[in-house]
Amino acid sequence: MKEPPSAPQPPAHAVTITRTSVLPIDRAALWEVVGTMDGVNAELMPLIRMTSPKEARGFRIEDAPLGQVAFKSWLLLGGLLPVDLHALRLFEVHPGHGFVESSTSWLQSLWRHERTLQDTPEGCRITDTVTFVPRLGLAAPLTRLIVGAVFSHRHRRLQNRHA
Repeated sequence: MKEPPSAPQPPAHAVTITRTSVLPIDRAALWEVVGTMDGVNAELMPLIRMTSPKEARGFRIEDAPLGQVAFKSWLLLGGLLPVDLHALRLFEVHPGHGFVESSTSWLQSLWRHERTLQDTPEGCRITDTVTFVPRLGLAAPLTRLIVGAVFSHRHRRLQNRHA
């Protein structure tokens, strides 16, 4: 069987943010939620919603063809206003443990999202590391603020949902 290509490595000028939370939930149970588009949108809303095509209903991260665009997704500000078109591409999926996504969008020439889930005595540690390169280099400071705020929001939503 042919191995999928490796995810592109970020250039030196890429911006990286990391958010980590420890949740009182079993790792496998958390994966069942965060490994779905419904779970992603539960984390993002009401700030943003990601669309998926009808063919991707019930999509789970482990269903993605590795190294290929799984589908294109509109990012809708407030769930309504299109602000970006994201070509979702997963390069690694470790069911129950995490994934590495390396995608592109209208606004980002590189969007790499690595999510890991680890067992802890308290439940599960979830860590998101996002590395990106805006197509407009001058947008990097503003994009860092926005992405940082969105991922802080995602972790608050996870903490509230799984408290």
